[in-house]
This record gives sequence, C-alpha cells and structure tokens, in this order.
Amino acid sequence: MYILIGIIVLVALYVVMIYNGLVKARQMAEEAWSGIDVQLKRRADLIPNLIETVKGYAAHEKGTFEEVVKLRNQAQAVPAGDVAGRAQAEGLLGQALGKIIALAEAYPDLKANQNFSELQASLETIESEIQMSRRYYNGAARDLNVKVESFPNNLVAGQFGFSKREYFEIENAADRAVPTVKF
Repeated sequence: MYILIGIIVLVALYVVMIYNGLVKARQMAEEAWSGIDVQLKRRADLIPNLIETVKGYAAHEKGTFEEVVKLRNQAQAVPAGDVAGRAQAEGLLGQALGKIIALAEAYPDLKANQNFSELQASLETIESEIQMSRRYYNGAARDLNVKVESFPNNLVAGQFGFSKREYFEIENAADRAVPTVKF
C-alpha cells in the first residue's frame, strides 16, 4: 500500500515538474514576443521622423512615403497575438523602409544632413535589435514547442492547454529581396 502511495506521489511530483517547465517555457516565449513588440514599436515611432526628413529633399517621391506610412499603420493594426500576420506586415514594412534608405542615396545633400544620418543610424540599430529579438523569440518558441511535443510532456501539455507557438519568420520570399528604387 505504501509503495503504491509512494509511486503516486512520485508521479504527481513528476507531473508538477513537467507543468512548471512548460509554464517557464511559455513565459519565456511571451517575454520574447514582448521584446519584439518593443523593438517594432521603436521602429514605428522613428518612421515619421525619417520620412519627414527625407520628404524635404525628395518631394516628388510622394508615393513611396505614402506606402511606408500605410504599411506602418497596417503593421501596428495587427492583433498582438497574431505572430504570422505581424511577421508578414513587418516584412513588407522593412522592404519599404529599404526603399526610403535607397532613395536617400540619390540625394547627396540628404546623405550629408546630420538629422538624416542620425535617423538612419538609429534605424539600423533598431533593425539589428529587431533581428536579435526575432532570434530570441524563435529560440524561446522552439524550446516551448519541443516541450509541448515531446513525450511525456505532451501528455501534461495537452491536459493543461499548452500549445505550440508560431515562429516569427518571413513567409514570402519576395520580402527578403533587396528593394529597388527607380527614378
């Protein structure tokens, strides 16, 4: 009888350990997603300043600026938990921002402008931090997914509603392409 009670207690403790590991992995993924969200917000806040600076030099490129603003607004409108939708919107926005930077290369006065240089450096820093945040999130999502799918964790995960996370990745190969700007 005591052996049976001992086995039940050990199994219960093991289930608690698995559950706590799943909770930790889920929290890491949520924290990582929050990091991406913060970096994307910083980029979205920088975009209007960048556009206004470039706009003064390249007034005839109105369509490019309108596209960036539209894509920025679309990216911010994606619901917080929609990883795939946010990844797609941010990929398009990143491509449009590349057009703005390429556009600036055609205007020597703009390239020499200190405000533009500072904005461009800030944008490059933020893009680098977004990349690091994406890698961290995808690593946390991978760890959670492995725990959710592996045995015996999958038995506990299924019982307590743990599910896999989507990776934050670019789905459309065209989003990876270097933007081209034509005058």
